[in-house]
Amino acid sequence: MYNSIRSLLFRLDPEQAHALTLHALRVTGNIAPLNWFLTQLFKAPSNPVEAFGLTFKNPVGLAAGYDKDGVAVRGLAALGFGHIEIGTVTPRPQPGNPSPRVFRLIEDEAVINRMGFPSKGSEFMQMKLNPSLRSGLFENVYGIQPRNKKKKITSIKKGGAILGINLGKNKETPNEEAVLDYLELLQNFSPYADYLTINVSSPNTAGLRDLQGRAALESLLTHLHQQRRIEEKRLEKKIPILVKLAPDLSTSELNDSIEAILNAKMDGIIVTNTTLSREGLRSTLKGETGGLSGCPLKALSEAVLHQTIKKVNGEIPVVSVGGIMDPADAKRRLDMGAALVQVYTGLIYRGPGLVKEILNTTYITRPRIPSNRRSSRWRLRCCYPKHPIQA
Repeated sequence: MYNSIRSLLFRLDPEQAHALTLHALRVTGNIAPLNWFLTQLFKAPSNPVEAFGLTFKNPVGLAAGYDKDGVAVRGLAALGFGHIEIGTVTPRPQPGNPSPRVFRLIEDEAVINRMGFPSKGSEFMQMKLNPSLRSGLFENVYGIQPRNKKKKITSIKKGGAILGINLGKNKETPNEEAVLDYLELLQNFSPYADYLTINVSSPNTAGLRDLQGRAALESLLTHLHQQRRIEEKRLEKKIPILVKLAPDLSTSELNDSIEAILNAKMDGIIVTNTTLSREGLRSTLKGETGGLSGCPLKALSEAVLHQTIKKVNGEIPVVSVGGIMDPADAKRRLDMGAALVQVYTGLIYRGPGLVKEILNTTYITRPRIPSNRRSSRWRLRCCYPKHPIQA
């Protein structure tokens, strides 16, 4: 069925097709009967995973970038994700880079994007996540807030999915002041997020990847850790912070970044973001600038995952993203030691049933091993269910 829908979507501009599907999920999520139907349609076996002090109903999540402003969380949750990472959100609204800025490389089952963190800003996303912040008719017409109206910290329903929020600095913010953007975002979204992700690895914001350098990254994360402790005390809850890294770092650069993450007492690492590499591409669009995702990223992402898991040595969990296009890809990442996986471009080429397909095909058991480190190690065992005739 999705093949027919895909052929229609692929006739549209990639960004228009994305906006259309996101709008459909937003509407579906807001209409209870439709949301229930979608939930039943994509219902998959529960496969709980513990990571970062959180319990995920399954290990398959949605990568950041699909729902940049948090407008369709309920609809996305109905697709069966164990976690949904929204954003990247910036403190102030910004349009991102000029269009066209998204390109399908169909021959390569890939996408190039140079979005540049288009965001409606922190205030908009907060209102989406906390209904009590939205203005009512009385306020809109008369500009006066009723005396008895209180701004409570409430959250939208997430359909049982863990909610991550991906944070990024504004384009005009110099790297020397980037910490101020990230601190503001941490304070704004700690009440609503189950975990936060620090994005210093997008290739589409000039200079952003420089923050992955050991000194710059450790300084940034140390400040965020200190503020995180204040927010945890204020909110009386744990606030896990993850860091998302690029696939284009050299071995020594990646090791330096990981050491900075560990030294700053972060809770996890996500590898990888999109790549600037164009190796092996066939499409005539391969010359477009921006970050490459999809099938061509598979080998590079797996290589970085292997190195990251080896360097981390069980101290904190690692999330794998990049080039996960089918159940076999997801299984391989989990076998390699990833605690969780995330998909995005795979949804474009395989459709919304990808999550259910992965969970129906792959069984994962994760017995926890006691450790004196900050996070228990993972021992993974994945297998395909036997054919009914063989069972």
